[in-house]
Amino acid sequence: MSLKEHDIIVAPLFTNELKLMSLFPTLGFLTSSSMVIEVLSLSITLIIIIFTLHRQLGQNLPPGPRPWPIVGNMYQIRPNDFRLLTKWSHIYGPITSFQIGSSICISVSNPHLAKEVLKNHDQQLANRHRTIGIVRFSRNGDDLTWADYGSQFVKLKKLCVVELFSLKNLEAHRPTRENDVSVMIDSINKDYCGKVLVVKNYLKKTVFNIIARMLFGNSLVSYNGELNAILEAQFRSKVSLGVVEEVSWLRCLSWLKDNENKWIGSRNHRFFQAIIIQKKENQNSSPHHNNLSFLDALLSRREEYNLSDNTISGLLWDMVTAGIDTIVAALEWAMVELLINPTVKRKAQEELDRVIGFGEVMTESYIPNLPYLTCVVKETLRLHPPTPLMLPHQATTNLKIESYGVPKGSRVYVNVWAIGRDPHAWKQPLVFQPERFLEEDVDIKGHDFRLLAFGSGRRMCPGAQLGMNMVSLMLGSILHRFEWSLPEGFRAEEVDMVEMLGIVAYKKIPLEVVPTPRLPMHGSNKDDY
Repeated sequence: MSLKEHDIIVAPLFTNELKLMSLFPTLGFLTSSSMVIEVLSLSITLIIIIFTLHRQLGQNLPPGPRPWPIVGNMYQIRPNDFRLLTKWSHIYGPITSFQIGSSICISVSNPHLAKEVLKNHDQQLANRHRTIGIVRFSRNGDDLTWADYGSQFVKLKKLCVVELFSLKNLEAHRPTRENDVSVMIDSINKDYCGKVLVVKNYLKKTVFNIIARMLFGNSLVSYNGELNAILEAQFRSKVSLGVVEEVSWLRCLSWLKDNENKWIGSRNHRFFQAIIIQKKENQNSSPHHNNLSFLDALLSRREEYNLSDNTISGLLWDMVTAGIDTIVAALEWAMVELLINPTVKRKAQEELDRVIGFGEVMTESYIPNLPYLTCVVKETLRLHPPTPLMLPHQATTNLKIESYGVPKGSRVYVNVWAIGRDPHAWKQPLVFQPERFLEEDVDIKGHDFRLLAFGSGRRMCPGAQLGMNMVSLMLGSILHRFEWSLPEGFRAEEVDMVEMLGIVAYKKIPLEVVPTPRLPMHGSNKDDY
């Protein structure tokens, strides 16, 4: 930005203030003390503006929309507005800068630049930006998702991989996952065949049960309502962030929002503390029990890894929030695409019938023999990544991406949604076409920067394999067992495709469908529906 452009921004402010000051003598009611307050306010504002503009001189930031003094581009953008960032990338280029308050933000929107962020500059961009609310929820990063990169982060990630996401642990919990999915299938058959079903509700209940059993050793059915209430309160708090949250010199006015964040954080803490205490009591009463849950592993290794109750609560919360919503969102979008692309749905069902047959049920062991189903899952994650904007990376030092400066402390967003629709990376990018992955085996675990549903580099999601297994198992099961159609009177072209803005991009209007059986039902242990 040139000095001339800076003058254009500042000049109207001087002009307006001078006009206002010229009126002071005629107003009569202004006291000398109020004049002092006016002058001080104007001086502080001008100092902040000049400091901000001076700080940006010589940094050669990427192009982007012109920020306003103090608030930056907050008047234009809502939290996690990946569609607007994509629009800006079409105007200003694939690397774009904007401001939230006085904080510099940079968005990258193509595979080449994603590789720059996630591989070439991975270490310098491995920290996290935490808002006031996230500081409360994560206890200032005493977890995995929001921790800054360092020895604690490396230790916690290793612990999660070894004790939760290793192939050995995934296989140990496989029968439980398969049984919970069978319970869901039988329940849909019993209660909703021929009736309108909000598919997200059943999917979420099943995913919650599966994740809870892996984390806690039981389904936590009695805790479901409280956990959902905490999740909803946290979501509302995050999406209602305003100027006070983001403009550093106004944070002293944020006591009301801070009190709300404290209350949600405290409720979250009490919830997990109750579960931890109960688990400790169970361990003391049955010291030789052989439970495979993640919480059991955390408690048994707390001294080895120096884990506080806060850290244990933070890890459990990360696994709940990262696991449930992302899987459910991916499944719902897959169902949407299959309903508006019936040829794809029919091909997936034909493959399931051919491989599994008509007398067996879907299990994870069939997944390697269902390449088209895997392609459907990948294509869904390309067009509808559950986390369309990666959580913000924060620069630990000044660096350059291409020829542009990325100042220390700035936030860098990878626009996964835009990359999945990049016409330079994909043929017919807006067409739902699973066959593209039969023609080219695109890696989904962070090595191919065109498909980044699970991230890449140091901050990559450690649960990628579990996520793929669960989406494939659940989607394959409901396609194999049921025929799905839209409610009477609805046409495929009328299905709303708008996302809800948030860290996880659910369909804004939940999908309603009508299931009818395709195959005979098989029994299961119906203990949670």
